[in-house]
Formats: sequence, C-alpha cells, structure tokens
Amino acid sequence: MRPHRLAQRSFNGLRVLALVAIVGLAPAALRADGIELPPRSRVADLVPAEQLERQAAFQYERMRKDAESQRALAPEGHPKLLRLQNIAKRLLPHAARYNERASSWRWEVSLIGSQALNAFAMPGGKIAFYTGIIDRLQLTDDEIAFVMGHEIAHALREHGRERQSKAMIAQGLSIGASILSQVMGYGDIGGQVARGVSNVTMLKFSRDDESEADLLGMDLSARAGYDPSAGISLWEKMSAAPSSQGAPPQWLSTHPSHESRIADIRKALPKVLPLYERSKPR
Repeated sequence: MRPHRLAQRSFNGLRVLALVAIVGLAPAALRADGIELPPRSRVADLVPAEQLERQAAFQYERMRKDAESQRALAPEGHPKLLRLQNIAKRLLPHAARYNERASSWRWEVSLIGSQALNAFAMPGGKIAFYTGIIDRLQLTDDEIAFVMGHEIAHALREHGRERQSKAMIAQGLSIGASILSQVMGYGDIGGQVARGVSNVTMLKFSRDDESEADLLGMDLSARAGYDPSAGISLWEKMSAAPSSQGAPPQWLSTHPSHESRIADIRKALPKVLPLYERSKPR
C-alpha cells in the first residue's frame, strides 16, 4: 500500500481522537484564559474557505507524491514521523477552541527529507516538517510542539485565506490608481505608488500573522502540556543558524526579527505558564 494512504488512515484515527477530546474539553473552552486574540478579520470572507481548503489538499497531495518519487517522504512508522504524530495528537484536541472548522478537517502530518529549516500547516489541517529543522537545530519535543503549534495557528486563524483576500483588494486598488493617473495625464505614476504602498502594507500583514501565530502556538503547546518557554530557545537556535545571517531589516521582512519574537514570547509567558502547569504530564 502506498505510504500516503497509510498516513491518511492513521490520521483518520487521530481525527476521531481529537473530536472525543474536544467534547471533553467543552466546559474548559468557555473559560477566558491563555492568549486573547482579536476577532478574525472579515476580509478573509472574500475567499471561500472550502475553495482554499480544496486547493491546499490538492497541493499537499502533489507535494507528497513528488517527495515520494524522490524517496524523500518518510513512510508510515518512521520513528521521526511517529514523533511528530504523537506531538500532534496532544495539540489537535485544542484546535477547535480557535476555529470550529478544525473539528472537521482531515488532519495529516508528513515528514520530508530536506535540509531546509522549515515546517508548515496548510488550510484544512495539512502539516509538513522538513528533517532539516528537526536535525540541524536538534529540536526537543517542547520546541517541536512550539513550531507545530505556530504552524497550526496559521491554519486556525486562516492567515492564508486572509492574505489572498487582501492581495485581491491591493490588486484592485493598484489597477484603479493606474487608470486614474493615466486619465489625469500622469502616466502610471499612481499605479507605481499604489503598488509600493500595498507591498509594504502586505509585509506588515504577514509580520502580524507571524507574531499572532507565535502567541497562539504558545497557547496550544501549553494546553497540550509542552513547555511554552521552548519558543525562546527555538528562536535562539534559529538566530544562530547560518540561513538567518544577512536578514533584511524587520520593516522590510515578512517575518519579525528573532529578537522581537523572543521579547514577545517573554512578555506573553505569564499568560500561558498556568496552562502548562495545569496540563503537563505528572
């Protein structure tokens, strides 16, 4: 049987486990504790959630097949994949607290053989880790839980859907400014200015998404019994990694600086440490 079918069967069981745990956690979910997040932006509604999730599922399956053809896809039962799946089993029961749709997503975890320091979660619950981020940074389970929580947070808060909607709006504004400038006899100056402004604005949106995902990732990992302060050691390791050298100034980057992320994590720790103390294995 093909590895990706085995993984899907395994995560169907994980989905049932998550649903059972969600029902059991319903009273706790009513308590206002941990990280408080603003309401999700309604701008995201310009792109149908089901449409984006179908696209993500297609891209994820294609990625898995490409990796499998290159012998880079970890098969079901691989020790490192099992490690990731076991961490996911503790995180996912808390996902529906922040997005009710998460209880119906077909969650999957894949491990790709690559030296890249990367991991991601796509809309609809498709998670992937590269071996590079685990091996090169020698991540602990707590650090993996922070990374996974961060990536899951992007999916829960529908950041990809929101970015697509904002890109549509920015493109419309750019076209409108270009037409107006040409009508007024100024060539495409208006369009150039509008595109420059929208590019910087979109960078800000992306940095905000990353900061929000850090905080929600801390919350998820703490509720799952993982030490949320692992986010500090993670970003210290990332800062020391060769790929982080020569990074652009924070205001021109799609990600906050490692220093600002560490500062934000330290500031938020008092809100999530009680969750960790309540949930950590005894």
